[in-house]
Amino acid sequence: MNLDEEYMHSCLELAVKGLGHVAPNPMVGCVIAGEDGILGEGYHEKFGAAHAEINALNSIENKNLLKGATLFVNLEPCAHKGKTGPCSEAIIASGINKVVIGCTDPNPEVNGKGIERLKNAGIEVVTGVLERECFEVNKRFFAYHHKKRPYIILKWAQSADGFIDRKRTAREDRAILTHEEADMMTHLWRSQEQAIMVGTRTVEMDNPELNTRKVNGKSPARVILDRNLRIPPGFKVFNSSAHTIVITEQEQGGNHGAEYIPLKFDGSLLPNILKELHGKQYQSLIVEGGEKLLKSFIDKDLWDEAKIFYSPLKLGEGVKAPNFPFPSKCEIRIGEDTLTLYSNKHK
Repeated sequence: MNLDEEYMHSCLELAVKGLGHVAPNPMVGCVIAGEDGILGEGYHEKFGAAHAEINALNSIENKNLLKGATLFVNLEPCAHKGKTGPCSEAIIASGINKVVIGCTDPNPEVNGKGIERLKNAGIEVVTGVLERECFEVNKRFFAYHHKKRPYIILKWAQSADGFIDRKRTAREDRAILTHEEADMMTHLWRSQEQAIMVGTRTVEMDNPELNTRKVNGKSPARVILDRNLRIPPGFKVFNSSAHTIVITEQEQGGNHGAEYIPLKFDGSLLPNILKELHGKQYQSLIVEGGEKLLKSFIDKDLWDEAKIFYSPLKLGEGVKAPNFPFPSKCEIRIGEDTLTLYSNKHK
């Protein structure tokens, strides 16, 4: 790893501190270096707050040190005024003479414009340093702009003999397949994504809250499929711990403090839901629904990542887990359970 890559790696370590806090903005970290090493650094801390480049510039008290320094950033500096001013203009005004960028910004408001502005000001620009790693950090942001839909994560747990639950009534408790460590991890994942989706039956059977009560983090918006508005008003998905969106076929929604979106429950339902979520700037979605909902996403090849817990427990019979014949990316032991990660490489 050369020096430029080392500094870019530092940018990425800073950037990921914004996970779960900056969406729909990207995660960005910035390092400013001189001949003797790092002069200042910063990252985008939360949506609406100063961008990484501004925080890095402001971290340096002696502004004379910026003359001739190099700025490293994992994503192209913006060239437009949004909630904050354009970072490219602040960089130009600072006296920095070289900018090293991990990857270009796919946002049409930026895409290449920040680089062009810097070059026109006489600043040397280098791009593509640790580009793959920079893309991975902002995979949600890139999926949102390139695919025009949220980044989709499928998640479930299954027994050693391939079941996600026993066959039961709503009065019976669901099968507990994983241990506390896996449960904590699930809540952590929820805090990192903008929306979570389940179907009617999951809500009716389990009355889940679908929030992040076990970790310190923001709860995702709850997206509930309820074709005929069967879910009663007192269920936990309608409490105030998170915003709730109900996808229904009924033109007249309920009055549970939720947002209702009427859509046809036909072969285009999932693409239409994703279109709605994209329009509302949801950049990521974790699907925790039952076998039917998960299978719908798999069959339409609408997934980017899957996180599956494999339990050593056996149920003997029950609700079969979705068929998922894809190569895994890695396996991690979580207590007595095995977490297997998958990536939809061709998407």
